[in-house]
Amino acid sequence: MVQLYNLHPFGSQQVVPCKLEPERFCGGGRDTLFVAAGCKVEAFTVVGQELCQPRCVFSTLGRVLRLAYSEAGDYLVAIEEKNKATFLRAYVNWRSKRTENSRVCIRMVGHDVEAPFSETFRDQMSIVEMPLSEAPLCISCCPVKGDLLVGCTNNLVLFSLKYQIINEEFSILDFERSLVIHIDNITPAEISFCVGYVAVMSELEVLIVKLESDPKNRESVNYRPHKTTNPTKQAEGISNETSQLESDDFVICQKPMELLGEKSKQSGISVTLESTGLADEKIKYFHVRHLLYRRFAPDISSCLLSDDVRLHSLQLLPIYQTGSLTSDRKNSSQEKVLLSLFCFFSLPHVGYLYMIVKSVELLSVYQYPEKSQQAVLTPQFLHVITSNNLQCYTVRCSAAAAREEDPYVDTTLKACPPISMAVCALRIQLFIGLKAICHFKNHVVLLTKADPETVPERRESPKRFLSRKGTSVNPKTPPVAEAGWNLYIVNTISPVQLYKEMVDYSNAYKTAKTQSCVHLLSEAHLLVRAALMDASQLEPGEKAELLEAFKESCGHLGDCYSRLETQHSHLALPYYKMSGLSMAEVLNRVDWAVEDGSQKYERGLIFYINHSLYENLDEELSEELSAKVVQMFYAAEPKQLPHILCSPSMKNIDPLTAIKYLRKLDTSGFSSVLVTLAKAAMALKMGDLDMHRNEMKSHSEMKLVCGFILEPRLLIQQRKGQIVPTEFAVHLKETQPGLLVASVLALQKNNKIGIEEADSFFKVLCGKDGDTIPQLLVDFWEAQLVACLPDVVLQELFFKLTSQYIWRLSKRQPPDTTPLRTSEDLINTCSHYGLINPWVNVLISSESLVDKNYMEDLSKLQSLICGPSFDIASIVPFLEPLSEDTVAGLSVHVLCHTRLKEYDQCIDRLLERCPEAVIPYANHELKEENRTLWWKKLLPELCQRIKCGGEKYQLYLSSLKAMCFPIGRVSN
Repeated sequence: MVQLYNLHPFGSQQVVPCKLEPERFCGGGRDTLFVAAGCKVEAFTVVGQELCQPRCVFSTLGRVLRLAYSEAGDYLVAIEEKNKATFLRAYVNWRSKRTENSRVCIRMVGHDVEAPFSETFRDQMSIVEMPLSEAPLCISCCPVKGDLLVGCTNNLVLFSLKYQIINEEFSILDFERSLVIHIDNITPAEISFCVGYVAVMSELEVLIVKLESDPKNRESVNYRPHKTTNPTKQAEGISNETSQLESDDFVICQKPMELLGEKSKQSGISVTLESTGLADEKIKYFHVRHLLYRRFAPDISSCLLSDDVRLHSLQLLPIYQTGSLTSDRKNSSQEKVLLSLFCFFSLPHVGYLYMIVKSVELLSVYQYPEKSQQAVLTPQFLHVITSNNLQCYTVRCSAAAAREEDPYVDTTLKACPPISMAVCALRIQLFIGLKAICHFKNHVVLLTKADPETVPERRESPKRFLSRKGTSVNPKTPPVAEAGWNLYIVNTISPVQLYKEMVDYSNAYKTAKTQSCVHLLSEAHLLVRAALMDASQLEPGEKAELLEAFKESCGHLGDCYSRLETQHSHLALPYYKMSGLSMAEVLNRVDWAVEDGSQKYERGLIFYINHSLYENLDEELSEELSAKVVQMFYAAEPKQLPHILCSPSMKNIDPLTAIKYLRKLDTSGFSSVLVTLAKAAMALKMGDLDMHRNEMKSHSEMKLVCGFILEPRLLIQQRKGQIVPTEFAVHLKETQPGLLVASVLALQKNNKIGIEEADSFFKVLCGKDGDTIPQLLVDFWEAQLVACLPDVVLQELFFKLTSQYIWRLSKRQPPDTTPLRTSEDLINTCSHYGLINPWVNVLISSESLVDKNYMEDLSKLQSLICGPSFDIASIVPFLEPLSEDTVAGLSVHVLCHTRLKEYDQCIDRLLERCPEAVIPYANHELKEENRTLWWKKLLPELCQRIKCGGEKYQLYLSSLKAMCFPIGRVSN
């Protein structure tokens, strides 16, 4: 059922000053109207809403039967009749026609023009005659490339638009007969052509195919009709049977049929291609892809069949991708790129709109209240004329094209009204005696004739509907011109003006909260979206105005979906985002008035606010709006209240108000650790430390960690893309650093925070910039090793820790806070920290290291080197700051080189620096295959050093005795 809105899409109208009754007319680009009458064509300049002036007149060979204009190439083409013969002629360079008597050049298609005639062709109109083997019945110009398709009885002929180069400065427009499409079993009454898509219509059949240019399938080209396939045989059998049964007493009707895609090959219509163009043509069509076949049956409910029950107004409508819906997106090229293609055709009482690019889909069915005579489809509207009415219907082309451009348009970021939305009639305007219609730019051209037709049309037998071959599409000769006719130009108002009227009209439904409000605002939205899709046709000021209207329409739709309790309430979120409204602006649009003391908040608004507060928007709500948000969620979604209070946007909430509602959750039986943490955070905000401690003591540390996992924003927030620790996190750093580290570790383990984000959090929390590493971050790294997180790269973590240990040892820099774990704790709880080799203790005991923190860092580094997972080779280049002059540095270097099995070097270093440790080292390290080093390396070195004497003579001698007489063998 089509809904009627009594809007005003039509503005002013003007009369075209024609001298004779128009027989054919069409729009010419942006500013010209062509009118054919008798053997003349008048061109009128249409500028603005009040100016229609004659531009030029030129004669035709005969009466014009069909007329078409191509913006690509700026030419006019006509099928003309003279002496019962039809001719096809193209009028080129018609703008140079100054007077009716101006000279005209007539040439044959494809004939070369010599250079000396260049100046002649430059300054005068040319008529290009295109001979055909069959009489032309209908014509169509490709709106993108300007190629011309001509429909004949048994085939379609394609003339490619090209330019003959006369010299470097001048070229003339010409055509090339490049392709013949043989079509059996259907005679075209109307055709439409657009970038390889061909639509053919007879009286009750429609066929749509696409000409493919893929050379891989070149073998499918056939220059003669295919042998009849089974479906074709079946169709011909039906036709023969029909011809045998035809009589005055019987009527045989074929049943209605709709075939989509490859199934349309079963229609029985054979389509083959015959290439006639030059071999070096850039684009050649090699095979045919079938898209749609639809057959209708005549209405036999009445005793007599009307001749007027036939299809009309076949049209292919392209939607181009030349603009965008955002002003910041720049389109580098203005070349038209086909985004989507639509096909429209109509019966007297029903119109059909299909989308046919990526898939064939029936978008809309139009039910007319009266019998239609003709229709024209535009990206914004469908205009239909009946005998006395001009009707304007909405279309879904822009909605379908938007989804072709972005298949993910229906998300939390973007939305578009559905293509399944019912169509509506915006206006039914009275016009007496409507006969024909055409459309160009923002003009609807109407031919009216008030007096009834006095010449009766010859009625044919109803049998004319039964066979394709029996149809006749020869145009009737128009009756003699009579008085009472007029040719009007009705100017459609600007999209923004009609949009505003739609919005004003929707206010009548606003208080009722009905779907009619959503429907009308969706129509207004699609109207603006369609106008923006071809931004190349807009002036900069028009585009800016349309963009503003687009954002405003998104805001209105957001209001509707936030107000209505429907299954599509979630659409409030993407529409509000597309509107550019801030959260505060949206909340200020809400009606907070309460009449009976109870306020109901619709789920669309709740959904929008909830998502917006979760997205860490860089927007802080005022104290008043924050209180209203808390009140809203307490009434509608109490479980979300603790989460809402943790949003950075709720920074200005009065803590007393927040605690009041949180306590109500406790009294209503909704108590959890998350509520406790929310109250503790608000207590800190008020400065009530006693209340904060009491809340924190009510749960174990493990439960508190679980609470932080449920809501990480209690500790970590993001503002303007930067990590910001909360006041709660700062307080835990001073009072419970272990809980803080455990909580952040749990967040990382549950994918609530990344590795780099966690490192940045601790640096910001501790006020450290650049490469300065706080102890709390070292504690966190150590906790990561203990926890053995699966997503942590171990070697990278080892590098972080060892680099920090080495830097502190080399600089004698103590940690800024007390470490949470000792080396003993790490050795006992983490498998990556190994037991320190016994000889290291002997080495360390040779010097007095009284600094406890220094000893802890040294022990952790030694333990990590002794662990099983550490890649020693990766850290050796970074040991340079740790000098071997100290016992600590020596122990680390010897440990690393020992792990690398450089025992000779280690023995030399120990003999030189600490001989008392060399035997414990050898006992621990020189085993099995390394045992020979005792006698080949250690013994000769000790003997040599004893011979040399010196201050370490006794140490070397003691080591030699220990080597030769182990403790277990020495007797008293």
